[in-house]
Amino acid sequence: MPHPHSQCLALSAGCAAGGQVRDGKLSSHFPLIIWQTGSATQTNMNANEVIARRASQLLTQTSAASAARVHPNDHVNKGQSSNDTIPTAMHVATALQLKLRLLPALKQLQESLELKAAAWAHIIKVGRTHAQDATPLTLGQEFGGYAAQVAAGVRRVEACLPDVLLLAQGATAVGTGLNTWQGFDVAIAEQLAEDTGLAFSPAPNKFEAIASHDALVHVHGALNTLAASFMKIGNDMRLLASGPRCGIGELLLPSNEPGSSIMPGKVNPTQCEMLTMVCCQVMGNHVAVTTAGALGLWELNAFKPGP
Repeated sequence: MPHPHSQCLALSAGCAAGGQVRDGKLSSHFPLIIWQTGSATQTNMNANEVIARRASQLLTQTSAASAARVHPNDHVNKGQSSNDTIPTAMHVATALQLKLRLLPALKQLQESLELKAAAWAHIIKVGRTHAQDATPLTLGQEFGGYAAQVAAGVRRVEACLPDVLLLAQGATAVGTGLNTWQGFDVAIAEQLAEDTGLAFSPAPNKFEAIASHDALVHVHGALNTLAASFMKIGNDMRLLASGPRCGIGELLLPSNEPGSSIMPGKVNPTQCEMLTMVCCQVMGNHVAVTTAGALGLWELNAFKPGP
């Protein structure tokens, strides 16, 4: 491709193609599963190839129809590494999911439980310890405990966010920043911060940022704690709703799916059971994330993106 005019055209088309990837318009062109080489080089090159191919198509639709094709290595990857690109993508994706989805949902649940605690503050019930009857308390106090568990979970997740906002980009292959220039990492973080509204910044030590993924192990620890909290809450409600004739029967759960396949008069605690199954999955994921986080060797943790 002639230089520099065609290079500028390739860059412009590449940016447009990258925007289409970001917006999900080319998702069908990413067939890879997560089980691949450690460091996710295939995913990185898949992105480079899709962007290059789409950019070439865009160029042929303009006055640059005679330009040579955009190359996935020369014009898109441009001498960069999967070793910092993929950890950066993992941190950005994690931060967005925590900030935009998980934390708002947790705060909404906390508020709902606090409202129930206030509404039921006058209902006196038997307390139970060791699965045996104990001294009384109110239903509001019991639900206030659940609300406090969720509030503590929110604080733990928020406490993890600062480390997740530190990005590895600029480390390149082993952390030295080979093939970048001074300020490259700052420029990337500032652009991502502008695009997302999250306070991303460069990791202060790039060697740590690609050799380990302790920040992600840490945040998953908070998720694992949430799973333990919700397992307790879900099981409490399931047991308090047991019966109704021969169980505890203190709570009436909504009839989301009334009846069973053989006993149409039943109301199974389906939402509680669904919640506790999700908790089992999160706890299992934590074993995988912890093990993968511990298996970094020398200058790279290669156990990604699988866990």
